[in-house]
Amino acid sequence: MSYALLFSGQGNQHPQMLPWLADDALVENMRTRLGVEDWRRALAEPAWAARNSNAQTLLTGLALAAWGQLAPLVGPPAAIAGYSVGELAAFSAAGVLDAQSTIALAPQRANAMDACAAQAPGGLLAVSGLLAPALERLIAATGLALAIRNAPDSAIVGGPYVALAKAESMALSEGAQCTRLRVSVASHTPWMRDAAESFAQTLERVRLRAPQVALFSNAADRVRDAASARSALSAQIATTVRWDECMENIQARQVSCVLEIGPGQALARMWNQRYPGIAARACEDFRSAAAVAAWLNRHDDT
Repeated sequence: MSYALLFSGQGNQHPQMLPWLADDALVENMRTRLGVEDWRRALAEPAWAARNSNAQTLLTGLALAAWGQLAPLVGPPAAIAGYSVGELAAFSAAGVLDAQSTIALAPQRANAMDACAAQAPGGLLAVSGLLAPALERLIAATGLALAIRNAPDSAIVGGPYVALAKAESMALSEGAQCTRLRVSVASHTPWMRDAAESFAQTLERVRLRAPQVALFSNAADRVRDAASARSALSAQIATTVRWDECMENIQARQVSCVLEIGPGQALARMWNQRYPGIAARACEDFRSAAAVAAWLNRHDDT
């Protein structure tokens, strides 16, 4: 079976996400760490859902539980990548570290980022409709940083709130579309440098292994060994997420289809816009793990 897995990032979590997901040991582990009995009910509280530590722990735990329930029904993927915090689940699915250790890392990553944000408050702004030269001018004029590259005319910038407001006004005046992301940290920018260093120290105490399948990183290209995995997981906190390159690397593997695991369909939509000849779907499109597996198998046979 030649398919790729993409693990979603933060911001689209909602109470109805992954409707087919069953309670299992990983979901129980996540609930215990979060101190909640019903994670769907907890997500219905906007303040709780937006809290960085809650969101990163929940998304990592649910993604790994979903993959754990789907994996026995399908063959191994040909390639894996994760978007922002989705890299934690992606690296685990690729065999770099076990699921329980990965879930334990999620709040430590979030807390390191929150500590930076307390010293330098900021956030993220999605901008679409501006090509690279216009985006570069906007960044230069506002002092923001490029947080994520999605496509030639789609990116996310990050930095202090005042600068984000200025950037939004400038972008809108040039006909761009802008969306403030539901995060309270300037992820993947130099304002998170201390968090990246802190998380690197955390990772030194965790046993990592070489990936068992082709694994592509936000901050680098292909991850081939434990040392590069450790470096990539920490570096991406404070450097640009090169999601456009991740998609290019996966497309080069000549996969037959792509599956997004996590909340929403944002990554599947981006893939379908870029590579319409290779079908992409999100786990949220299905009502059972068996239905997801059937779709993957059907595309593998075509």
